[in-house]
Amino acid sequence: MENQDLRTLTEAERTVLRKRGIRMIKQGIKKGEVAQLLGVNKNTVSNWWKSYTARGTAGLTEKKRGAPSEAKKLLSASQEKTIQKMLIDTMPDQLKLDYALWTRKAVQELVKREFNISLAINTMGDYLRKWGFTPQKPAKRAYEQRPAEVKQWLDNTYPAIKKQAQREDAEIHWADETGVRNSCQHGRSYAPKGQTPVRKSMAKRLSVNMISTVTNQGKVQFMIYSDTMNSERFIEFLATTDQNQLQETLCDCR
Repeated sequence: MENQDLRTLTEAERTVLRKRGIRMIKQGIKKGEVAQLLGVNKNTVSNWWKSYTARGTAGLTEKKRGAPSEAKKLLSASQEKTIQKMLIDTMPDQLKLDYALWTRKAVQELVKREFNISLAINTMGDYLRKWGFTPQKPAKRAYEQRPAEVKQWLDNTYPAIKKQAQREDAEIHWADETGVRNSCQHGRSYAPKGQTPVRKSMAKRLSVNMISTVTNQGKVQFMIYSDTMNSERFIEFLATTDQNQLQETLCDCR
C-alpha cells in the first residue's frame, strides 16, 4: 500500500489512524506490518507507540504547533486597556502627537511611545478591529463647552424658570442673532488653473443683522436692524410683542 500524506488529513482523522495503529500493535501485529497496512512510514508508527507509552491516550492527540495565541500577542492585556482608554478619553493633539484624529499610524506611534513596542501598521489595524474600534467621522464640540454646568442648568435652573413662566402666564423664548454682509464670500468656483475667478461686487460695505426667538410651541419673533446689538436695542426687541410693533421696528431699521 502506498504511503499516504498525513498532512492531507484532518486532526480528527489522524487521531483515529493513530488509535487504530496502537490497537493493532497490542494485538501482536509488528510495527512494520502496521505501517504497511495503514499506509504510513514505519518510523511514524514507532513515534505513535513512544507517545502512547509515555503519555497514554493523550499522547495520540496532536499538539497544536507554534506558540500559543497569547504568547504571540505583542501587547499585554493591561497595555491594551491603557491604549483603549487613551483613545476614548483623548485626541492625539492632547497627547502631543502630530495628528488631529486617531488613525492606525497615530495609534501605532502612541504604542511605540508608551511601551516602546513596534507594531506593523496592519497589526495595529488588527488590534483596533479586535477592540471594536471603527473609523468614524468625529462630532465637533467646542472647548468652551462645559457639560456639567449645562446639565446643572437643565436639571435645576430651567425647571424653576418654567414654573415661574407658568405662574406669570409668560412665554419662554430661545434667542439667537445673526448677520450678513456683501463682502462675505463663501464657496468655490471652477476656473482654468492659474486664473483666479473674479466675482464683481460693490466696493461699499453693507451689512444687516437679525435677532430672533422661538418658543417651545414654535412661535417665532424676529427683528432686523443695522449697526450692533446693545442693551437699548435688545429691550426694544423684547417690547416688540405684536405684528404692528414689529413692522414699525422693521421700517425704522431700514
